[in-house]
Order: sequence, then structure tokens, then C-alpha cells
Amino acid sequence: MATYETFDWYDEAHCYDIVFGTGTVTEADFLEAAAARYIPPAGGTARRRALEPACGTGRILLELAKRGWSVTGFDLSEGSLRYARRRFREAGSRGRFFRAAMQDFTVAGSFDLAFCLVSTFKYLLSDRDAIAHLRGVARALAPGGIYVLGLHLTDYRDRSPGFERWRAARDGLRITCTIGGPAADPVSRTEDLFARLTIHRNGDVRRLESTWRFRTYGPRQLRTVLRAVPELEHVATHDFDYRINRRSAFGGDRLDHVLILRRRG
Repeated sequence: MATYETFDWYDEAHCYDIVFGTGTVTEADFLEAAAARYIPPAGGTARRRALEPACGTGRILLELAKRGWSVTGFDLSEGSLRYARRRFREAGSRGRFFRAAMQDFTVAGSFDLAFCLVSTFKYLLSDRDAIAHLRGVARALAPGGIYVLGLHLTDYRDRSPGFERWRAARDGLRITCTIGGPAADPVSRTEDLFARLTIHRNGDVRRLESTWRFRTYGPRQLRTVLRAVPELEHVATHDFDYRINRRSAFGGDRLDHVLILRRRG
């Protein structure tokens, strides 16, 4: 049986960027389409100011910056922030980055678009922190601005372990990423997950494993959190296929939800 070296998922920022980078263009396309569809026009001028809480390596922010957006991101991981700043410099793009927690941040200016995808919201381990985060985003958005929030919901009746695997390659690295863990605890509403990376480069192989804990939500629990932040109006639900012309039912058969939350004027 293969053995894995323990590592911090976010200290290996380059590998993280490769693993998730395959979806960057699709995600940026969807964010632009969502902004065009759900943000009311402001005097006929397109709004192009974006904020990403828990921005990680800044991969989506860089794509938006290349498309003319003014972008800002924050994260708790210093390694990820260093990586993001460096890649912006190398690309000749401009972006603002600072260190802060998702539930406790202050940012100058107001934004038309904020987004947090791939279930990062679930790192907030209490409803109190989740509500504080949503209120912080609401304060950062201009009236009519939207928050695009993506997360997987949990079916607490399903007691089977979760598991997904995919492969990505870039810069001479071939990476297989496996993410999984036991079924969520319906009482504590937490799930313990692992990410295993098998990294091939020039005949060498590294095997790394990181673990973390997520807060989980069924439809009822997520509605409760959203209702606690009336500043944000839930105007649409999509899924991780990121098709702007196909909407999903909140709490429907698909557990992957991409919520469009609009700042009330």
C-alpha cells in the first residue's frame, strides 16, 4: 500500500493551482455571464469590480483581471497569497491582496461581484461564522451587486463515504488528486475529508496527504443561514456545470449548488 507524506494543502500552492486550474476559464465565463444577467445596469456602464474571499492562488482573479476587471482577494494562507502576488507580477496584471479570515474582514471600496466557489464556504465551522461572513460580503457589495456562492449540500440520509478523483497536468507535473472521507455527522454537521496528491515529475513520484474539516448543510440548514442575512436576496440557483441558461432547483436532486445572492438596494 502506498504511503503518503503529511502536508498542508495550501503550502503546496502550485500543485493546488494545477489541480483546480482546469476549470478556471469556465468559472470566469460563468461569473461574467452572471454579472451581466443578475446585476442591474448602472447608467449603462458595465460594472467590473470583483472581490474573492478565500482567494487561494488567485487563479480566477487573474483570469478576470486579464478581461479588464479590477480585482481584490483575501485569504488566511500566506503561502497562497505570495503565490497569487507573484503570478500577477509575472502576468503584468494588477490586483489587491490582503490577509484576513472569511468571517472577519474589512475591505475598502465597494464591489459589483463577489464570489466563493468549490465549497470553500464550508470551512466556516459554525452558523455564527457563516452569517458573519455573509454580512461582511453584503457590506462590501454595492447595491445590486451579487455574491456567487458555490457549495455542495449534504444528504444526511446517505451514509456512504464520499469520493472523487481527477487528474491535471502542467509545467512538467502530472497530478492525480483524490478527495474523500466518511459520511457527514448529522448531529455535529461536520465532515472530515482528506486530499491525496500523487505527483509525477521526471520519473519521480511524491505522495502527499492533507486533512481538514468542513461544516455541512442540507437545504433547511442553508436556508436558515441565508434568512439571517436579509441584506442578501437569493435570486437564482445554478450548479457546478456553470451554465448560465440552466437554473437548478434549490434543494433539488443535485447537491452542487451555485447561489446568486444579490445585495438589496
